[in-house]
Amino acid sequence: MQSCNSYRCFLKCLSCLCLFLHAIVEQPPTIITHTSGPIIALPFDSSVSIRCEARGNPPPQYRWTKDEEEFIPPYIMTNKTTHTSGTFLLPNKHLLQFQGKYRCYASNKMGTAITEEIELRVPSIPKFPKEEIDPLVVNEGDPIILRCNPPEGVAPRQLYWMSIDLQHIEQDQRVSMDIEGNLYFSNALQSDSRQDYCCFAAFSKIRTIVQKTAMTVTVKSCKLLSVVNAVEAPPVRKPGLLLPSGVQSEKVLLKGEELKLECIPEGFPTPTVHWMKMGQRLPSRRKLKNFGKLLTISDVEESDEGKYMCKVSNTAGEAVHYFDVIVEEPPKWLTEPPQSHLSVIGLDVHIKCSVSGKPQPDITWRRNGEIFQDAPGSNRQVLDDTLVLHNARPEDSAVYQCEASNTHGRVLANVNIMIMNMAPLILTRDYHEYAVILGRDIILNCNVFGSPGPAVTWAKEDTEETIKGERFIYLQNGSLQITSAEKGDGGNYECVAVNTEGKAAVTAVLDVKDPTKIVHPPQDAQIISGTTAQLMCQAEYDKSLRSTFEVVWRKDQEEIPLSFEENLSYFVDDGMLQIMNVNLSDEGMYTCIARTNLDEDNATAQLTVLDVPDAPMHLKISDVKSPRNISLSWVPGSDHNSSVAEFVVEYEESQWEPGRWKELQKVPGNLATAELALHGHLNYQFRVYAVNAVGPGPPSEPTERHKTPPAAPERNPENIKIQGHLPHQMDIIPTVREHLNHQYLYKVSYRKLGVEDPWKDHLVKRHSFVVKNTSTFVPYEIKIRSRNSHGWGPEPKVVTGYSGEDVPTAAPQDVAVELINATVLRVSWTPVPPVTVRGHLGGYNWLRKRSLLNPNKILDDRQSLSFPGKRNHAIVPGLAPYSEYRLTVSVFNKKGNGPYSDAVTFTTSEGVPEQVHILTASSAQKDSILLVWGPPLEAHGILTGYLLQYQLNETTLEVVDSQEMNITGADTTQWRLQGLEEGSLYRFHLSACTQAGCGPPLTQESSTITAHSDFSTRGWFIGTMCAVALLTLVVLMACFLKRNKGGKYAVKEKEDLHPDVESQEKNDDTFCEYSDSDEKPLKGSSLCSLNGNGDTVSRDSLVSYADGGGEFDEDGSFIGEYSVGEPSRLGTVTA
Repeated sequence: MQSCNSYRCFLKCLSCLCLFLHAIVEQPPTIITHTSGPIIALPFDSSVSIRCEARGNPPPQYRWTKDEEEFIPPYIMTNKTTHTSGTFLLPNKHLLQFQGKYRCYASNKMGTAITEEIELRVPSIPKFPKEEIDPLVVNEGDPIILRCNPPEGVAPRQLYWMSIDLQHIEQDQRVSMDIEGNLYFSNALQSDSRQDYCCFAAFSKIRTIVQKTAMTVTVKSCKLLSVVNAVEAPPVRKPGLLLPSGVQSEKVLLKGEELKLECIPEGFPTPTVHWMKMGQRLPSRRKLKNFGKLLTISDVEESDEGKYMCKVSNTAGEAVHYFDVIVEEPPKWLTEPPQSHLSVIGLDVHIKCSVSGKPQPDITWRRNGEIFQDAPGSNRQVLDDTLVLHNARPEDSAVYQCEASNTHGRVLANVNIMIMNMAPLILTRDYHEYAVILGRDIILNCNVFGSPGPAVTWAKEDTEETIKGERFIYLQNGSLQITSAEKGDGGNYECVAVNTEGKAAVTAVLDVKDPTKIVHPPQDAQIISGTTAQLMCQAEYDKSLRSTFEVVWRKDQEEIPLSFEENLSYFVDDGMLQIMNVNLSDEGMYTCIARTNLDEDNATAQLTVLDVPDAPMHLKISDVKSPRNISLSWVPGSDHNSSVAEFVVEYEESQWEPGRWKELQKVPGNLATAELALHGHLNYQFRVYAVNAVGPGPPSEPTERHKTPPAAPERNPENIKIQGHLPHQMDIIPTVREHLNHQYLYKVSYRKLGVEDPWKDHLVKRHSFVVKNTSTFVPYEIKIRSRNSHGWGPEPKVVTGYSGEDVPTAAPQDVAVELINATVLRVSWTPVPPVTVRGHLGGYNWLRKRSLLNPNKILDDRQSLSFPGKRNHAIVPGLAPYSEYRLTVSVFNKKGNGPYSDAVTFTTSEGVPEQVHILTASSAQKDSILLVWGPPLEAHGILTGYLLQYQLNETTLEVVDSQEMNITGADTTQWRLQGLEEGSLYRFHLSACTQAGCGPPLTQESSTITAHSDFSTRGWFIGTMCAVALLTLVVLMACFLKRNKGGKYAVKEKEDLHPDVESQEKNDDTFCEYSDSDEKPLKGSSLCSLNGNGDTVSRDSLVSYADGGGEFDEDGSFIGEYSVGEPSRLGTVTA
């Protein structure tokens, strides 16, 4: 391939290993930075710095010229590296003497580089000259020109006309100022007469304002000599041009500047100005300013050249002026500045200086900063814009300057020319390691310097063949580009550079890495404000890049600081970004970037924050149809990404409950108005809040007060409560709320239900009323109507209530029992006549007299169960098996129990025993284990023996070879089990049995011993066995005492067993549900154990069986009573 054949390539190589190259290759100076002119020195600057820095080998030396003469700077700044510098400082003091054009020369033995001219301008402090200006006297209607002649100064400069008291001179189509600051009057009026026309010039950069001497203008008026006090208008005068003068003028400006053309007319009436471009339309960039007198075109181009015309006209005629606009430009490079060259000895070298400009630039050639021209016998030849070095020799090596200039500026280029032959020099480090991501492009560098230009080839070390193929591209500087890298591309590559002077080679090492890829990107999410948002981002990457791998999160393209000290709201754990306590500011686009030092992958998700709606705004009461029927409107606030479901209108009134807001009306979320019906004689204010899926938002600001006039009551007392504290009276207590007004009266009316008696009315002010001398528990119809000074309220609703209760007078008859099983009983009876109930609720009690296991012991374990409703049967759960009971049934109400029915005595059958009290395994031998247990605390019958089940536990999860044996004898409390396997773990299950069956088992585990172990001879084993024996003895004694212990227990008063009637009515569905099909107890209720010894016997729930027969009326109910249990426990069933 062709290697780098230009000195430009050589300089790029030098930048890679500058220090190394300096040690072995000399290079001419190259200007790397310099001050661009012009420099404007401001008065408050302490000094002015003019910079010039170059690089080269050897380090360049600097010199300066000022106005093309040698100049020695007063103070030169020193470079820390080379201890030389071309930068110098000029002190502010006496700075005017340093004004001029400077040029920097940087030289070493290889040549000299120069800068463009740097102009330093030192403006003087602007000021108007002191002068006396004669007053200006004109006739009315004549034009006036007031010259400003402002001083020059540091741009920008602003000009304006003011009076002595700093009032601006008003400008219009008649009076205006040009861009030079002169003030023009197209025609004078008497009102223009004044003595304080002042021109001001402001220089903002130096914070200076200067004022011209005030000028006086006197305008003479026109009056008819024959008519006293008559005023003659100025004579009509043809238009003319105050600016510019003549018929035609030329305007030259640079390309890119702003074109400004002015036409200021004179005449009466005041002329108007019109603009046009001859033969073309005015460009769209045009603007008319200063009342149409100034035409501007920004950023002019060559197409804007041409002839422009302004025409001024009034009723007396017109005048025109033509502008020839010429657009020029300073010199500029047509493509790029001429480039440096590295050439072989004996070849021709061409340096082309291609520039454009208007006027055509002149080109000046320099060698090492010195101007030269064609010379006879020299190998240098200038052909138009090209310099040719024929048969170049090493002594032609130098820095050549091409400078192009015209009246508008100049451009300069330094061109380093080196003529030499040199063997290849590879500037890239040997065995440099490269890494590339699979599928990406990589460049293996091989920066080569040599003359003639070396040929560069690449080969992979394992093949030693020149690399070829579409994916391998040889670059001009000798480097190799590999596109779409594959895993097989990894390895060592050799770059070889060869020319006529020699050969050089380096090795590059390439490693192809797996790409970074996000496998679980974040997903778009909607999150409620105040909760925690979680965005997942998990990535795969090449493990060799672990040290450089990181996950970065951005929100709306700005990186999120994840350190705990900087931000407490964000937390990252195992690839998951957690945003704590989300609020609306957290909404946005979140980007997860997984990156290494070689590549990255990113994924984006939108986080939408849902919040309660903002408060509605601009509440307004409108469309008042009447003082008590109004329309309320509002402007909804932001719904925060969750549509408003409804608006809630609240009100507050200041008369009865000031400060308390109550709901008045709900409005669908797509509406923003509400029609409100109000009560009379209240002072309202309203507010509204919105509700969305997140919840209710804050309320709006309240409206102004809205007062409604007094009116008759709109409703009557509600929730009338009727009670009978005494048997022959009835208390009527209404809930009046807003009717607490002392001006209200109430008409209380009542009569017996079902009797067409007339209503008995009472007009009262009180909020309660007592009806005396009523029959006991009789239903009444009651209604209450409100009244105030404006009339009666609406017709009231009729409610039903009962007069006071009394204790029932009759007992249920024909009480019968039916045992369902050992613990559940069905009770039936004949209901009492409703008239005898005199109340609402019923129940029954029962008494357990004795246990059949101990028939000589009389118990008094009394229990009761109550329930509402019209019933003639019920289920009694939780009976003790193998016991004798006495049961009675009675009716009760709030006043107490009625008489008890005749007692029914019955016995329960045997049941299964409870769990054995304790089970231990001890005295283990190699083929036997001793089991010791205590009998169950409750046998529920006569024990017939025990059932022992055991099996070998091969693992903790599997049980095999289950075996069982019956142990007869109720008094047996230990058993040695023989024939077990040596050194094995067994599990034992022991249950106590009666004729009704076996109870729940108690489980124990134990192991047999191996033959070589003799635990029985060891002291610790003997101690353990003694402890077990002692424990067994204690348990047996406790059981014996518990069986034979007697005593009496207090029985609660029957009234304590009766729950509140009304609450029982509400809870009917909880405990009074029955099955009509199979008469099996339903779930829901259980007896409570008071002995704390793990009573696991299940209790059937209270269930009644409905036979479809006669039931009590609404007031019918009953009470049943029985007693049950042993002194060791007292069970209570609560409905």
